[in-house]
Parts: sequence; C-alpha cells; structure tokens
Amino acid sequence: MAILEVHDIEKHFGATHVLEDISFSLEQGQALAIIGSSGSGKTTLLRCLNFLETPDRGRILVNGETLFDAADPRTQLESEIRKKRLHFGLVFQNFNLFPQYTALQNVTLARELLAKERGGESREAILEAGKALLAQMGLADRASHYPHQLSGGQQQRVAIARALALQPDILCFDEPTSALDPELTGEVLRVIRGLSEQRTTMIIVTHEMAFARDVADQVIFMDGGVIVEQGDPRQVIDHPREERTRQFLSRYEEG
Repeated sequence: MAILEVHDIEKHFGATHVLEDISFSLEQGQALAIIGSSGSGKTTLLRCLNFLETPDRGRILVNGETLFDAADPRTQLESEIRKKRLHFGLVFQNFNLFPQYTALQNVTLARELLAKERGGESREAILEAGKALLAQMGLADRASHYPHQLSGGQQQRVAIARALALQPDILCFDEPTSALDPELTGEVLRVIRGLSEQRTTMIIVTHEMAFARDVADQVIFMDGGVIVEQGDPRQVIDHPREERTRQFLSRYEEG
C-alpha cells in the first residue's frame, strides 16, 4: 500500500486554474522530486497536501486513510484538518523560524504544545528529542543560539529539525535552498541526502536538477498546473519524453 495517494486534485484561485487533475502515489521510504518553472503549481500542491490550501476537487489518502475528499465536507472540518496536518512536515523556502526563540525552542515548541493538549510526553523527553535532532543536523553546539545568530544554512537545518520533531509520515520541502547563498546550499542538500539514505519519505520541490536526479526515486515535472511528465529521475531529467520537459531542462542548462 502506498503511504500517499493523491487523486485528481484541482485548485482554482478565482478564474485562475492553478492545479488540474494532479494524481500520483508515493511508497514508504521514497523521495519524490517535483520540478518546474515558477508559477507551475508546485508550491500550491505542497500547500494542498499540508492543508494550508483546500483543493476544489480530489482526494488525499495517507496509509489508506482518506484525509481529504472534496466531496465529503466532514473531511474539511478545521478540527479534523489540524490532526491531519500531523501526517506532514513542511520546510519552507525562507525558514520561518520564530526569532524570539532559540534553535532548540523552535524545534520543540510544536511538540510541547501538542503534549499539553493531548498529554503523554514529558517536557524533558521532548527537549532530549529536540537536542538529538539538532545533533543529527550537525547543530548540537547551536541549541541555545537565536535565529539571527545562525547562518541561512544553519537556520534551514533548524527548520528541518523542527519539521521532523512531530515525526511526520511525509516530510515536504518547498525549494529548501532557494533562499541560500550557493556556498550554503551544499550543507542543506547533504542533510536531505542523509534523510533519503535513512529512507525518510519525502516530497522535495527543488530547482537543483542534479540533486533531484541523484536523490529522488521518482520525479514529476509540472507546467501550467498539470503534470506533464513523471517517472524515473534519470529518464525524466536525462531523457525526457515530452517536448515541454525538454524545453524546460534545456533552458535550465543554459541558465
């Protein structure tokens, strides 16, 4: 059984058709890379999967459970959506760390709030888990630092640790290196590569073509809100079948 099934997702903003008939599946431990030009619908798709946007049509299933069905209003209740967001972790382009909190506090805050709401974990256990995640990111000595004391690459690694803290089924990245200087991009990509080697289930919206080819198990190329081509990364990126994919990749290589 696929860990994630997406069926016929559509999304409109006014008269603009942003997503149309988006369907794909993802197996446990796989990494999916989504590529395409700005405005092709990649970020909107991630926001729909994380229930930050509500699709106008379609269904989203995780581990066989229907989390969203546009035809079933019961799946769209805010009380239900809050629970369903826990299946996904999202790492934003621009880090989105809380400036008034330390790295460790940024990582543990959501888990502490959830523990207060539902009970179970002690604060000590949450702090230890947060420290372990920062150590996994190579930031054990930065736990007490505030975001303004960290480089962009370090801030993004804190954001990754924060997304992992709630132990999501699927970790999503929205162009995680686009706000970084080139010399800092490598450290974040190394962390994502390490997560892939640990068989973390991931969806990565990226403009790093070589990285997508080497790390992903499958690639989707989007254009104009539709999936133009999807399949094995080396086939899609090195030997695309669709003319639109070839045009995009050739312009990218020229850039």
